Amino acid sequence: MEQITTVVNELFSNSFGYLLNPNKRVFIPYLLSSLVFAFYVYQKKSNAKNFTAYIFPKKTWLSKSAQTDYKILLFNSLLKVVFLSPILLLATPIALFSHDLLVNNLGLNTLKHNEYLGVLLFTLSLTLVSDFCSYLLHFAMHKIPFLWEFHKTHHSATSLNPFTQYRLHPFELLLNNLKNLFIVSTLTGVFFYFYGFQIHKSTIIGVNIFHFLFLSFGANLRHSSVKLKYFNFLEFFLISPYQHQIHHSNKAEHFNKNMGSKLAIWDYLFGTLVRSKDVSKIQFGLGNNQKESNSFRSNIFGPFKSIFKQITN
Repeated sequence: MEQITTVVNELFSNSFGYLLNPNKRVFIPYLLSSLVFAFYVYQKKSNAKNFTAYIFPKKTWLSKSAQTDYKILLFNSLLKVVFLSPILLLATPIALFSHDLLVNNLGLNTLKHNEYLGVLLFTLSLTLVSDFCSYLLHFAMHKIPFLWEFHKTHHSATSLNPFTQYRLHPFELLLNNLKNLFIVSTLTGVFFYFYGFQIHKSTIIGVNIFHFLFLSFGANLRHSSVKLKYFNFLEFFLISPYQHQIHHSNKAEHFNKNMGSKLAIWDYLFGTLVRSKDVSKIQFGLGNNQKESNSFRSNIFGPFKSIFKQITN
């Protein structure tokens, strides 16, 4: 009975508990800050309905696409409890390995460094390295056919709401968690070598300060119909919510564009950047004559069927 209770609590924490977790995008204060930005966009729309209808349209929140979002979130929450939680135990061995690798190749570090500078550099490094690796993985998800079959689950959404963020195939969820585990653990080991103590990141309410700022400035509107755009020059550096919506467009010219997570600089450097001013109207989905489906079953099992057909044909 105790084990069942533990699983239920973990399931709640990994789904509905996201609303109370400051590390998650749908943390209630982040949702409220997004409402403020949404109201700013709403006021600029002269033909908009009342604000409640504008921000909570039934065709979005109660659509078949949204229902699939909710189901996948709950399903992945259960998988995280059963399969992903044990993987986190690898964090310490990976950190120690990266530390020992430096010791074996460079010798013991005897230099003393400023602790405050270390915290700043560690926080900044986590942000930049993680964001760049997220871009590379996302790029691979779009360009490698095998990986695209799994990433299609996210892009099959025909309407966007903040919970579409968690509309991920379990295989992609695994890759994302392994990426984060490897980056954080490796950098922890590297900074432990140079500073000689367990370095920590600069945080606000326990969240990386840069991640906190990102989540506070309308991040939940990335998966929505609210067209929050940044200043034109700023969209060379930061991906605005509308730029991410362009990424979900079903038009061929928008495929494989705006793949950055937080920063737009990677898209600019690799030629995948599209700014808000260049796109006026979009619809969401796969497009390109690809079969769209918003059933839970097809989004979870469909990728395996497609890959099997490709292998056997």
